[in-house]
Amino acid sequence: MSNTNRRDFLGMSFAAVAAVGGAASLVGMKQAWDPLPSVLAAGFTTVDLASIGLVPGEPQTFKWRGKPIFILEKTAEMAAYDGDLVLGDKRYTVAIGLCTHLGCIPAWKKDVWKCACHGGEFDATGKQTFGPPPKPLVTPPFSVNGTVLTLGEEGAESKAMMAARA
Repeated sequence: MSNTNRRDFLGMSFAAVAAVGGAASLVGMKQAWDPLPSVLAAGFTTVDLASIGLVPGEPQTFKWRGKPIFILEKTAEMAAYDGDLVLGDKRYTVAIGLCTHLGCIPAWKKDVWKCACHGGEFDATGKQTFGPPPKPLVTPPFSVNGTVLTLGEEGAESKAMMAARA
């Protein structure tokens, strides 16, 4: 075998190994970018407001994608708000239960959510009323079918709540 043929053979061999290695690294990158199966499985959470036993004025907390979700059935004394979810004659606040300042989980105290980290407060609509939080509690994407909320699926109701809080 001449030196020219040997160089061509080695060059082609190197190119083939490099191509296989490049393809393998692209497959690995795609797998790293794809959501984990546990995240995909937790993508949607359904909550039937008619069957969870909500007491007006006392929020319940649910978990969606590892985040707390506050659902509050508002009392007649609580102010009506354009960002309320209205089903029949009931009004609800649906919000991700993380303070918009540093991500702490506020606690419900009588008629407001209070964040123990830096004293931030949010009223029953989720709007910040005191302290360092820069914006209202965030509305998760959800859709409504009758009395069933599907968290993780954006519908007209969640878009309206997000627009009211913007």
